[in-house]
Amino acid sequence: MSDFLYLLENEVQIVALSFMGIAYIIKLIWLFRFSYQSEKTTSVGNQTASIAYSMMNVAMPHAMESTRKHPLFYLQFVIYHVGVVAGISATFIIPYWPQLFEQVVIVRLFQATVAAAFLVGLFRIFRRIKIPSVRIISSIDDYFALIMINLFFASAFFAMPNRYQDNELPQILFFIITTFFLVYVPFSKICHYLYYPFTRFFLGRIAGHRGVYFKR
Repeated sequence: MSDFLYLLENEVQIVALSFMGIAYIIKLIWLFRFSYQSEKTTSVGNQTASIAYSMMNVAMPHAMESTRKHPLFYLQFVIYHVGVVAGISATFIIPYWPQLFEQVVIVRLFQATVAAAFLVGLFRIFRRIKIPSVRIISSIDDYFALIMINLFFASAFFAMPNRYQDNELPQILFFIITTFFLVYVPFSKICHYLYYPFTRFFLGRIAGHRGVYFKR
């Protein structure tokens, strides 16, 4: 392994991860500065149960009309995010647990996951361009993020065999894109997952207070 690739896989990633962590800490400090305005009416529901229900909403496709009527839409959501997890996992496995990717079955499983996510990513880009109602609310950041995530999936696919002895280029490209993401994500719409627990907590709390968090 060249000194450049070693530096890229280790020190550069640590610095980029640290930057991302600091950016998120600043965002969280900012979020916690907002005070919650309590409901003025009498509570008629179970707020604790409602908050739990709201938090689990992402794992309950039947609870959302869009995914209840279009289950394949939820399936592509799952495939896409599992692909993201597989790609992120590879950024740690390659430098710190390379023995795992010496097993061909594991490599093929990870590659199949990011390949499926890549295809879903293409569908998402096409959908934003094709459907007028989606295109009109799409920003440059939306398209840029989707394209970059697809490049991340593609680079992860070729880097996962981890054969740097034959050719270091797949690893170099993969970790350069990873470094970019670690710096870019805190300032993009991709960081929406940071807000999920906050929005779901307050939505659940309000719905529970009003007794409307699910149909009996």
